[in-house]
Amino acid sequence: MSRVYNFSAGPSMLPLDVLNTCAADMTDYKGSGMSVMEMSHRTKVYEAIINEAFDTFRRLLSIPENYKIIFMQGGATTQFAAVPLNLMNKNGKADYIVSGQFSGKAYKEAQKYGDVREIASSKDKNFTYIPKITREDIRPDADYVHVCFNNTIYGTHYDYIPDTGDIPLVADMSSCILSEPIDVTKFGMIYAGAQKNMGPSGLTVVIIREDLLGNARPDTPVMLDYKTMVENDSMYNTPPCYAIYVAGLVFKWVEALGGVEAMHEINKKKAAILYDYLDCSKLFKPTAEKEVRSLMNVCFVTGDADLDADFCKKATENGFVNIKGHRSVGGMRASIYNAMPVEGVEALVEFLKKYEEEHK
Repeated sequence: MSRVYNFSAGPSMLPLDVLNTCAADMTDYKGSGMSVMEMSHRTKVYEAIINEAFDTFRRLLSIPENYKIIFMQGGATTQFAAVPLNLMNKNGKADYIVSGQFSGKAYKEAQKYGDVREIASSKDKNFTYIPKITREDIRPDADYVHVCFNNTIYGTHYDYIPDTGDIPLVADMSSCILSEPIDVTKFGMIYAGAQKNMGPSGLTVVIIREDLLGNARPDTPVMLDYKTMVENDSMYNTPPCYAIYVAGLVFKWVEALGGVEAMHEINKKKAAILYDYLDCSKLFKPTAEKEVRSLMNVCFVTGDADLDADFCKKATENGFVNIKGHRSVGGMRASIYNAMPVEGVEALVEFLKKYEEEHK
C-alpha cells in the first residue's frame, strides 16, 4: 500500500526521511548491535543521542543559555498541573487567557492549586478569534500569565505576543512549535507535546528561564519538578528514549531544510494554497477569523453535516485521511504540520475542487 496524506491533528505524520532513518537504525543503531528502543539511557551511545537533540533544538530556536531545555513525559496535558506546581509559588495567583479547549483545560487544572483567573476568552464566538489583552487586564501580583499559542481544534493562532511586563508569560505551543521563528526571550516558559511537529507521542519539550526554577511547591511530585529534571539532564528516571531519538532526527531534518525560518516560508506557502481556495469556494468555508488563522490547522465546513460526512468519507477513500473536524467545530480540519509536503496540500485542493464541481 502506498503512503496516504495524513492530515491528523496528532499524532501527525513524520518526515519520510526520518522514518527511513528509523527503519535503517531499527535493529542496529550505528554498529551498537541494538535498537535505540533497547538501549540503557545511561550508556555513552544514548547520552550522545539526547545531547545532540538538546543542542540541535537550542540552535533551531536560538534559545539563550539562561533558558533550560527539558524532555519530559506525559504529554502537554501533564504540564497543566506542572506549571502551577512550579510557578504559582509567590502570591498563589495566575491569570489565564482561554482561546480554545486546551487553554480551558489548563485553566481548570490550575484552579486546583491557587487563585486562578480567566482574564479573557473567545468562547462567546466558539473560539473563532484570539482575545486581546493589555497589561491592565493582568493582576500585578499574578505569578504568571498562561496562553495556548495555536489552537488545534479551532484553527486559530495568536497574532501578537501578550505584553505581560515583568510577569512571566507561559505558552503552550504544542501545535506550532518549530513551525515559525519565535523570540524565546518574550516568554518565561514554553512547553509543547511532540506529536504534532517534533516526533511521536509520549514526549513533551519544556523551555524554561532558569530564574523560574527551584520554587516548586513542597508537594510537587518529583517527576514534575522542573529543577529536578534540569539537574538530572531530563534523566531522573528512564526518559522516553525512542521518542527523543526520533525528535532529534526531526530537529536535524528541519535544520537541513534551512532551519525554522525556511520551515516558516514553506508553511506559509502551504497554508496560502489551501486558504486561497477556501476563500473563493462556494461550497467550503473556513471557520476562523482571517487575521488569526492558523498555518498548522485549517478548519472548514460546508454548512451541511451530511455533506461534511460524505466529503470526509470520500477523502479517506482517496488517500486523504484523518480530515474530519473536531466535534466542537464539525466539518473538516486539515492539519498541515511541518512534515506535510506542499504536494499533499496541492493534491487536497485538487480533490476539493473536484468534489465541489460534482456537488454544484
